[in-house]
Amino acid sequence: MHSDALPFRVIAVDRTLAPALQAKIDRKTKPLGALGRVEQLALELGLIQHSLTPQLRRPHVLVCAGDHGAAKAGVSAYPQDVTWQMVENFLAGGAAINVLARQAGMALIVADAGVNHEFGPREGLLDAKIAAGTANYLDGAAMSALQCATAIQRGVAVARDLAAGGCNVLGLGEMGIGNTAAASLLTHCLTGLPLNSCIGRGTGLDDAGLARKRELLARALANWTERSEQPLEILARFGGFEIAMLIGAMLAGAEQGMVLLIDGFIVTSALLVAHRLAPAIRDYCIFAHCSEEAGHRGQLDQLHATPLLDLGLRLGEGTGAALAYPLLKAACALLEQMASFESAGVSNRA
Repeated sequence: MHSDALPFRVIAVDRTLAPALQAKIDRKTKPLGALGRVEQLALELGLIQHSLTPQLRRPHVLVCAGDHGAAKAGVSAYPQDVTWQMVENFLAGGAAINVLARQAGMALIVADAGVNHEFGPREGLLDAKIAAGTANYLDGAAMSALQCATAIQRGVAVARDLAAGGCNVLGLGEMGIGNTAAASLLTHCLTGLPLNSCIGRGTGLDDAGLARKRELLARALANWTERSEQPLEILARFGGFEIAMLIGAMLAGAEQGMVLLIDGFIVTSALLVAHRLAPAIRDYCIFAHCSEEAGHRGQLDQLHATPLLDLGLRLGEGTGAALAYPLLKAACALLEQMASFESAGVSNRA
């Protein structure tokens, strides 16, 4: 399965409006650069939308959930059942992402990409299940090429439906016990960063648990005798259905000109795959925060990304994206509503 099997047409953002946007920002009633990173954010949003007055419409957070066969080998501090139990928590409205998305004014979509549990038809749950969790990558590929492609296409369908309904901002989140381990392997294979620098404590492993996780992931790499540089083959070997679904949503979202609000370590591992498939996707990404999870800073450096927040977060679920979204609203409001020196009759610098 090669990258040309997925016909995405992600076009680099047109930067011709950049001088006019920068001039508009600079003429606002403030010293040059005084709003710091928010000014850069306003510029990025204006370029993505090719507008001097970017507008954020029908913002959504997509949380994809899936289980990992390797979780049963002990790569997480929590049992696999927590994945489906947290999906129930999402559906009941009680998780952090529910609270933060409501606070930010973002709609929430929860997708079962491959949880090891039968939910049945449920209001608020998108059934995108590929299988009841991936296979164990300690023994072989986590998913087949067909399963991987199907999960990606299910993410594509969600993003295209959202775009058709007028959504132009998509926050991305995930849930899956063991998925920091999968993200660590993906990050190592896609960036060349040392494996141990990509492995963190996940949901809270102690020192012994962290040592075991490192040993298991080193073994998973050693067992992959037919190594590949192809991003989709790396994804199929170590990834999760929820990660693959996020990749499809990102690629289709960028194709539709959406603002992509990237969450933490696992979502950024998905972006690393998407970026290898379509490098122009980087132009559509706003990086919400830098996670406490080991390896996230390395991912951000690889993508030349400056995150908006650094709050010591390590929860996932898209919580960083929801926390950062008000800054996007603020940047747009400043561009549209803040007076210029000329309109306010305020003297500019001599």
